[in-house]
Amino acid sequence: MQRRDFIKSLGLTAAAFGLDSGRSMANAMSSKEWTAAKTDKVKVAFIGIGNRGEQDIEEFERTGLIDVVALCDVDLDGKQCQKVLNKYPKAKRFRNFREMFETYSDHFDAVVAAVPDHIHFPIAMDALRHGKHIYLEKPMSRTFIEAELMMEAARKHPEVVTQVGNQGHSEGNYFQFKEWKERGIIKDVTAINAHMNNPRRWHGYNAGMHKMPDGQPIPANMDWDTWLGACPWHDFSDKYHQGNWRCWYDFGMGALGDWGAHLLDTAHEFLDLGLPYEISLIDQKGHNDFFFPFSSTILFRFGARGSMPPCDVTWYDGIGNYPPLPKGYGKSEYNPDVPSTNQGDTPVQSLNPGKEIYTPDIIFKGGSHGSTLTPIFRDGKEVKLPGWQESPSNHYKNFLLACQGKEKARSPFEINGVLSQVFCLGVIAQRLGTQLYFDPRTKRFTNNEFANALLAGGMPPRSEWLEFYKV
Repeated sequence: MQRRDFIKSLGLTAAAFGLDSGRSMANAMSSKEWTAAKTDKVKVAFIGIGNRGEQDIEEFERTGLIDVVALCDVDLDGKQCQKVLNKYPKAKRFRNFREMFETYSDHFDAVVAAVPDHIHFPIAMDALRHGKHIYLEKPMSRTFIEAELMMEAARKHPEVVTQVGNQGHSEGNYFQFKEWKERGIIKDVTAINAHMNNPRRWHGYNAGMHKMPDGQPIPANMDWDTWLGACPWHDFSDKYHQGNWRCWYDFGMGALGDWGAHLLDTAHEFLDLGLPYEISLIDQKGHNDFFFPFSSTILFRFGARGSMPPCDVTWYDGIGNYPPLPKGYGKSEYNPDVPSTNQGDTPVQSLNPGKEIYTPDIIFKGGSHGSTLTPIFRDGKEVKLPGWQESPSNHYKNFLLACQGKEKARSPFEINGVLSQVFCLGVIAQRLGTQLYFDPRTKRFTNNEFANALLAGGMPPRSEWLEFYKV
């Protein structure tokens, strides 16, 4: 299938999306069935069990609400998987998630996926097809079209709970922003700056490279074909494995996808930002065709929404690529709850990951994840602001209680999907290094056909993965 034919077949929207009637769907336990069964345990299959996956398993285990029934990882023999495998020796083991869904889906109610960005889409679609609740690490998708299809599939299956893993969406920042927006404290926002300037794992690469890394022997017993998913074939390289995938356009979403969901999620939802009409690459360093730039500054322009004015969101990433800080900014707070990675803890520095939200009367500064906002009053007169509701459940427990019909998921595909699409548009601007105009109604760029080709990622999926894209 040619790229042009693939994009045309998608129609650039998911309006005609339909699930493959040839696949069987396992019985999903609805909210009413949970109540009737009077059970307090959710049977969970975990996909991706090393590094971040291990952290997710530990967090879900702390809720006391799960039974771990299946463990799936393409690299089960890798040292990063052994702790989890030893802890749950009775859990059924798989290297291929498709095999797990096809042969074992009657044994679990939900899946948790902590895997590279490029494989989020097929795992999510398989879960929805089989009626399995899914907790999916952020960013939700790697391409604009994938997010569109995932949202449409979730709408077609309201009995399936979906949750994206931006855990701050169940912490103080979520409830504070919601409360202050409803009370009119956060109002008339005209600009937001968000920044992530810590060192990232791809900064040692050579920006002058003219091809992908040379191939290496595949680790023993690793299912590399499944790891690649729908992506074009690449020979194995340790520069892709163990978290290194995040910096490559083919596999990840860079710093924007990695941290944007932790910095812009509440503003995007509660300010009803939707999709931007302009995405402009202001500056970048270390650009090439294969991996994300060493630093970038991207402007997103959002139109007026009801009584809310237009809003500009400017994203800064990369060492030393700082936004202008307002007078009275004070100290940059670091959130100690940020999870560590297999690359080591994120270092505390002079300007930590955060955001500044500008209104006519107050500038709000905030950190990442669940960090709450601190007001900076423009006239220098401090006003005592009200508190906010305490979170009844963290993000993991919220998902499980939603599976049981006791709460509503706070970051479902229908909400997080549009935010993920904003990041996808930003990545397209990074790749093309230009100013783009976008029509949020038709969901097409109006000034660049190359950019429209990238809405679907630029290349069609490998033939054996086309089933997940059927419309």
